[in-house]
Amino acid sequence: MSMRELVVLGTSSAVPTKRRNHNGYFLRWDSHGILFDPGEGTQRQLRHAGISAHDVTRICVTHFHGDHSLGLPGVVQRIARDGVDHEVRVAFPAAGERYWRRLRHATAFNDTDVISEQPVSGEAAELPGESDLAVTALPLRHRIAAYGYRLAEPDGVRILAGALAARGITGPEVGRLKAGERVVDADGRVVELAEYSEVRRGQVFAFVMDTGVCDNAVRLAEGADMAVIESTYLEAEAALAEQYHHLTAARAGRIAAEAGVRTLVLTHFSERYGQGEDERFAEEAARHFGGRIVVAADLDRVPVPTRRR
Repeated sequence: MSMRELVVLGTSSAVPTKRRNHNGYFLRWDSHGILFDPGEGTQRQLRHAGISAHDVTRICVTHFHGDHSLGLPGVVQRIARDGVDHEVRVAFPAAGERYWRRLRHATAFNDTDVISEQPVSGEAAELPGESDLAVTALPLRHRIAAYGYRLAEPDGVRILAGALAARGITGPEVGRLKAGERVVDADGRVVELAEYSEVRRGQVFAFVMDTGVCDNAVRLAEGADMAVIESTYLEAEAALAEQYHHLTAARAGRIAAEAGVRTLVLTHFSERYGQGEDERFAEEAARHFGGRIVVAADLDRVPVPTRRR
């Protein structure tokens, strides 16, 4: 049975707290396991979440600030230690390749050849690999080179079975029609697939981490069924957010609203905020965004919404 869910491994920003680990997000998407921004402590959080190195098929790094990448050595070495034998693609900003090299070989270990590097650069990058999942990277507005990621399932076809049945087309004939074969009804008339089908929109996931407000944040999240968007600050610290090229919860809500997101996951919280202030993030985002809002906590599991009808 396929499963699509986000497993939250860490939700702090620069400084971890007693209840928030550094960043880490694992997206389980059918047979794919995409690990985003493994910060310090990610390997241990994976253990707590019941996720093994064998579950990881791709790693996406938005940028090389420590809270988003210092867990890479442990994750890579765990992949090697556990004998993962499938390819693990790692996307990261090409401008930070020197940091990737240092992290990739940070300590002595028995190396692995399953790691496949995919440095991203330019105004947009389409990452090869998964035939059933298009992965796109777009640059964001941060203090160093940073990219967000968009995962999009190809659109499919939904057969209008009731209308076909009314014309006498059922069972194997429906499958033949969907496969593009020629099908005729009892009167000898050709049945056209376009008349008895509609587009089944593919699901979309967006990951928008450290950034100031920018058009690409909206482009990444456009029509997303789920968007993980950083919300480092509350609106009272909007000046700090602008200074350090981060978002407030309100600005994350505006991005989600403009993009038409269904579920917004807020994360990457400054250590200045205590547990009693979590609800304020949801309240500030909700002033601009009317969809579902999740204020992420470590080890949360957030299901990707079911398909639109």
